[in-house]
Amino acid sequence: MNRIEKVFKKLKAQNKKAFIPYIMAGDPSIEKTKEIVIMFEECGADIAELGVPFTDPLADGPTIQRAAERALKNGVTLKKVIALVKDLRQKTKIPLVLMTYYNPVFKYGEERFIADAKDAGVDGVIIPDLPPDEAGEVTRLAKNAAVASIFLLAPTSTDERIKKVARASTGFIYYVSITGITGAQLLLDGSIEKSINGIRKISDKPVAVGFGISMPDEAEAVAGISDGVVIGSAIVKKAQASLDKELRDFLLKLRGAIK
Repeated sequence: MNRIEKVFKKLKAQNKKAFIPYIMAGDPSIEKTKEIVIMFEECGADIAELGVPFTDPLADGPTIQRAAERALKNGVTLKKVIALVKDLRQKTKIPLVLMTYYNPVFKYGEERFIADAKDAGVDGVIIPDLPPDEAGEVTRLAKNAAVASIFLLAPTSTDERIKKVARASTGFIYYVSITGITGAQLLLDGSIEKSINGIRKISDKPVAVGFGISMPDEAEAVAGISDGVVIGSAIVKKAQASLDKELRDFLLKLRGAIK
């Protein structure tokens, strides 16, 4: 059982939900990213998600795309993000998840990537463009290293797809609340709850919901029907535009909403 699984087990026993904030690594700098991750923990985050900048982030909306562009201009690479995690491990024990795309992993080398990620203290990986059908080697390597492989489900996922993702996912299942990109508008019309109930009929693994959640009231509503809430674009936007105090206040409001 790795840190992610321990967190969800503990939260379930306390009847609480996971707060999972996201930040793009290296935007505006690696040093600032370290400060923000520490702030996440201080504000009660249960798990932190670190984006790895990539030139063609298909799942990401304009806010995170621009953050990736800024990080790439700063020379941030997958290797540097792994080094960032290793440095963070001297300061925090919060579970850390890398959200990357397959191309950087392929260039890095799957075996080397998982080995280095494990050595640095990475607890899980999300690779949106690597479906479970094609992720056999990465999943095998990750399992052997006790690194969680987190796969995505969407409103359009069939029962067959849910079964595949449920079998392959460790740590938690990431449910994409909208059919689209990060930062798009969330619809709280009962459809998310219906989909999550469908997933729970097939799997007892924790389900965290992301994409489109930007306000504390939305986070509260999603927390009421899931095991965790992932918030990315709203935090990236706030980190880019705000002073630290405003970002901290926003994180505390989100934490308070995700009970």
